[in-house]
Amino acid sequence: MSSNTLSAVLKKLIQRLCLEDFPCGYGSWRTTNSKGAETEETDALLDMLSCSHSPWRVDASWSPQASALRRIAVLTPERLSTDFVYRYFSTLRVVDKEVSVIDDGLLRFSKLEELVLSANRISQIPAENLPSTLKILELCANEVSALSGLTRRPPPRLQYLGLGANRLGSHDDASHLTGRHWPQLVCLDLSDCEFQDQQALLSALSTLPCLRTLVLQGNPFTLASCYPGLTVDSLPQLSCLDAVWISSEERRRHRGLTDVRDLKVEQASATVSVGRMRGIPDPMMGVDENAPEFPVITCRYHISYDSFSQQAPVTPTSDSEPKFVTENISSDADLPSNQNCAKEKESSTQMDADDPMVHTEETHASRCSTSKLPWAECVDFSDTQTHAVGDLSRFKRFLKQGLHLRIEEEKVLSWPPPSEDVTAAKPNPADKVKKGGKGKETPNKAGSNKDKSKDKKKKSAQDLIHDAPVTRLLASVHVPLLNLLKTGQTIDVLCEFGVLHTESESGAALTYKKASLHAEQDLGKKTKEDKNKDEKAAKQRGGSSTRQKNSAASKGRGKGRKESETDDQQEPVTVELRVELVRWRSASEAQHALTSHQNS
Repeated sequence: MSSNTLSAVLKKLIQRLCLEDFPCGYGSWRTTNSKGAETEETDALLDMLSCSHSPWRVDASWSPQASALRRIAVLTPERLSTDFVYRYFSTLRVVDKEVSVIDDGLLRFSKLEELVLSANRISQIPAENLPSTLKILELCANEVSALSGLTRRPPPRLQYLGLGANRLGSHDDASHLTGRHWPQLVCLDLSDCEFQDQQALLSALSTLPCLRTLVLQGNPFTLASCYPGLTVDSLPQLSCLDAVWISSEERRRHRGLTDVRDLKVEQASATVSVGRMRGIPDPMMGVDENAPEFPVITCRYHISYDSFSQQAPVTPTSDSEPKFVTENISSDADLPSNQNCAKEKESSTQMDADDPMVHTEETHASRCSTSKLPWAECVDFSDTQTHAVGDLSRFKRFLKQGLHLRIEEEKVLSWPPPSEDVTAAKPNPADKVKKGGKGKETPNKAGSNKDKSKDKKKKSAQDLIHDAPVTRLLASVHVPLLNLLKTGQTIDVLCEFGVLHTESESGAALTYKKASLHAEQDLGKKTKEDKNKDEKAAKQRGGSSTRQKNSAASKGRGKGRKESETDDQQEPVTVELRVELVRWRSASEAQHALTSHQNS
């Protein structure tokens, strides 16, 4: 692609001012012709320049002097010469014009004081092509990767330098930001760059004698716990940091932070808190009343999210076991809150393979997970965990991408030992008691059956055989974390996942089928004679069978409508989430944190 020079873009902008065309400049509209035609009044010509509905109004936002030049072209057009026009400009704002080269044509603007070239494609800044009269130079959101060209012969009067959102961040770049190069620099913008060595940068900036305003937010080192305290203490002449005035109280609290030995200036800490979850449908709502007693289905729920770092988080706030554990996990394995569980089978049953939400592929992404809790209308995880991050550049990229929060369900099927399968599957003979030898059967008392069932469950619960847990993803949501990088403000949101439904009918049917297969191994299949009898009885009933089918279909449609109304009334699933950066609010707090870390 051919380069787009700055002087070429400026030439086009000046041409669009139409300084020699109506209503500017000389023309028949300004002199009386031989036939005595009327001329335009000067006030009318000026109105044509400024009226919002005038077709002769042009865009002059790129310089305050553009509109003034057009007025001069109406009032005193004889003053307009090429040199006069170039010398007249003191401010130029060429934003998002695909400029890639600052050429020597810019030197024609000999009285230029403010030059804004943001959002272009400039990669090099040749100082020899910059007018020496410059006081403001802004090059934000370009492709600048080195400052050596700018400091070769920098404008001596420069007071504001904007270099935000560029590819700067090396030690060499920091060495070009000293008082030797910028003796009159008052304001410096280095936001959204890639500076990681905070101490090297602050050492260079401390030599700027006139520096009063500094913008550093968006750099990797600003995520560290010692920011902004270390910057405030290192630059005592600073008045404003990241668009916030520095108070005397803040300066007092951070005094002495630069003298703390072994200060960890390249480490960040982030706290993630997962609160209450609401709206999860009861997993037992879709269970068939006629389903066998076994298997016993146990469902537990947990929240997982992408890891902030490759190391395990620290400092759990609860008395229980650490809620978050960061490790490479397999999606078909038990999640990290239970480290003693083994991986699942590759494919436990065909039922699992048919469920698209069941995790069957391994993932190498590192995740954190809360503890697993049983279903409740309001599941309170109360998980708060602090994560230490050493790679600040990687942490910055992570915050730009945002957080993916997931709700996962773990299902475990439990079975009695093989010796008890027959007892569990067959009807209890004690439930049928013959009366008077006539072959009639009467049920036992309800209380007696209930007590026996309880005793049976208590007895078998200790000896149940558990299948490998099956984990499936219920829902996920993306949480933007850009504000944490830009402003350091705490992210406190209520994440909405929409309305969830219970397990699909096909999945429930497959689960029921799996249970039935275990029961049929002991009960056997229905005999051929019994089937023939049923078919003969159905033929004798005749058309009533069709009516029964239609009635059943009608009931099914009614049930479907009720389920649809229930879905409309069901509340969406929500999870409380809070993410914040750990900041040392004083030098004493930093010293205490360092001592605690050394002791641990």
